[in-house]
Amino acid sequence: MPHATASWLVDNTALSFQQIAEFCGLHILEVQAIADDTAGIKLAGRDPVRAHELSMDEIEKGQANPNYKLQMAKGPEQARRTKGPRYTPVSKRQDKPDGIAWIIRNHPEVSDGAIGKLIGTTRTTIAAIRDRTHWNIANITPKDPVTLGLCSQRELDAAISKAAKAAGLEAPVDDRLSGDRAALIEELRAQRDAAHRVSGEAEDGEGAPARPTYSLPEGVVDPFKR
Repeated sequence: MPHATASWLVDNTALSFQQIAEFCGLHILEVQAIADDTAGIKLAGRDPVRAHELSMDEIEKGQANPNYKLQMAKGPEQARRTKGPRYTPVSKRQDKPDGIAWIIRNHPEVSDGAIGKLIGTTRTTIAAIRDRTHWNIANITPKDPVTLGLCSQRELDAAISKAAKAAGLEAPVDDRLSGDRAALIEELRAQRDAAHRVSGEAEDGEGAPARPTYSLPEGVVDPFKR
């Protein structure tokens, strides 16, 4: 509410109209109209100090120096959850067993603790799915947890990589094209050798390239004859 904030600053501080206009994002003429009570709408003042947008120290700096630009106070940093199980929306909680089963089937090296942090579930549930003693095991179908929206691809890759490193497993190497690549190199090498062989056979005894064979029309002098 920039106009209400400007109204409060006009009534309660000695800041210049330019300072108030810059802080509230208004034109200086709008602040002038608020001060002269000629604005189209009369708004109740809004205290930016109580709203934690401006401190009294900042106001005092502006009052002492008319060229000083007021700085809006930063709001309190939002608390970030760093511990505890991952929150999963209610609409996706029924998909957790499918995601757990997918990880157990495709990446058995991932520990139950890592699965619990990744999916946001308990070790009891993971153990029940691993041992096939889960109450709904007949209806559990392994599905990629990324596709289900239970975690991101980056989080899944990080968990798999960490588990593989801890288990001493190497990342799989795709060598399906290695044979084709070797065959292609041999073919290119053979073509290069054949081209060099043809070029060598085309040279005369002195190493100069042989003259092309051609026939001239009757009456035309051959320019290469000496």
